[in-house]
Amino acid sequence: MERERGNIFQQIDWLTIGLYLMLAIMGWLAICGASYSYIDTNILEFLSPSERTGKQAMWMGVSLFVGIILLCIDKRIYKDWSYIIYIFFMLLGILTIFIAKDIKGSHSWISIGSFSLQPAEFMKFATTLALACFISKREYKIDNKADFIKSVALFLLPMLIIVSQRETGSALVYLSFFFVLYREGMTGLVLLTAISAIVYFVVGIRFGETSLGSLDVSSGHYTVLVLIQIFALSMLKLRCRHDKTFMVLLAVNGVGTLLAYWIAVYIIAFNIIIVQYVLIAFSIVYMLVRARLAKENGNLWVVLFICGSMAFYASCDYVMHNVLQEHQRVRIEVLLGLKEDLSGAGYNVHQSKIAIGSGGVSGKGFLNGTQTKLKYVPEQDTDFIFCTIGEEQGFAGSTFVLVVFATFILRLMWLAERQNDRFGRVYGYSLASIFFFHFTINVGMVLGIMPVIGIPLPFFSYGGSSFLGFSILLFSFLRIDADRAVKV
Repeated sequence: MERERGNIFQQIDWLTIGLYLMLAIMGWLAICGASYSYIDTNILEFLSPSERTGKQAMWMGVSLFVGIILLCIDKRIYKDWSYIIYIFFMLLGILTIFIAKDIKGSHSWISIGSFSLQPAEFMKFATTLALACFISKREYKIDNKADFIKSVALFLLPMLIIVSQRETGSALVYLSFFFVLYREGMTGLVLLTAISAIVYFVVGIRFGETSLGSLDVSSGHYTVLVLIQIFALSMLKLRCRHDKTFMVLLAVNGVGTLLAYWIAVYIIAFNIIIVQYVLIAFSIVYMLVRARLAKENGNLWVVLFICGSMAFYASCDYVMHNVLQEHQRVRIEVLLGLKEDLSGAGYNVHQSKIAIGSGGVSGKGFLNGTQTKLKYVPEQDTDFIFCTIGEEQGFAGSTFVLVVFATFILRLMWLAERQNDRFGRVYGYSLASIFFFHFTINVGMVLGIMPVIGIPLPFFSYGGSSFLGFSILLFSFLRIDADRAVKV
């Protein structure tokens, strides 16, 4: 162990640190471009502590200093203190709800003197440590219901706390931990259920008021029912593998759906949605009978999936109009093309698209973007920082940033896979999943293909808490990776 401590800096993955520094520098330059004004800003003022660029540079220095300290901490300490760190930050998150000032409707910032800190950014580190520690127990089994529920509860608790702080976007990041559980052996049924729920919601809401061709029925309603049948049949074939049951239901549902549609279009119009309900009911009854007579217990999971899908879809309209807040509902409607609100919820995305499109192939050059310099894009140095890159560096520069980010995430996954124990592997995949979620959602919302939920682009968006939080996550893992030969 003494030998390994002496050589720790030789065992660190310097390629990952190089990618980190590259992203950090590109991010700082992007903030310079977003903050620069033709009239007010002197280039020499970029390092001034009174400017955002100067503050970000300071936080970059602090993060690097903290990172070096983290590299000197033994791997066993991370595991031994994981639950204490988790409890501390959960309590701090709860305290934040009551003591934080209201900033744009959010209660997530604690003011300390002249600067503010967002505990939610550090709760990701605490949750990652606790989840890795819990799953690394010898007796842990992902297919054990109690173990699975406890592991999910570890990241649902911070989600609940952050939602209570009115930071919905930051809370959704914790859903990325499901990818980690999937890597550790969680059934694909959970991911299929999550994906299908998103599809039901989008299709049902987007096409809920659209007619199905010449028929006087809801295109969204009909499509969702058909999708439920398709997903259920896929699950039956891939998971349960009851060939006879699958073939019977495939024939009945396929022929029934096509025949009903043909009759309604070419012979006599009628509400074909009723037929889909009848087919779904038949599928449920048939699978229950087969489960009873042929001992096909896997059918029960498919039946539960169908019933859950029906219940979820039935609740979508209620959630959309009675649970979601007005600004959240409008954002979804704008994203789905149900409403064009260029002066309201859709303004940011519209201006962002203009800025990115105006950059062309090679961009307008560093500090030469007109859309961002004239402040047409709100939040252009935080949530919408990527539009600055698109305008100044163009398609070529944006592609380069995307490639570096993708390489960084893939490198983290490779490091996670080479770990010799579960603790390091789970921590590594948690880290990669968090970065992937932030990267995908942030770039997607800037391009208008994802809802605007307000999460930063790691190492690019302005914010000390964000930069420091991501750096702590990364450097802790690099130390764990350097100690991968040590059993804990």
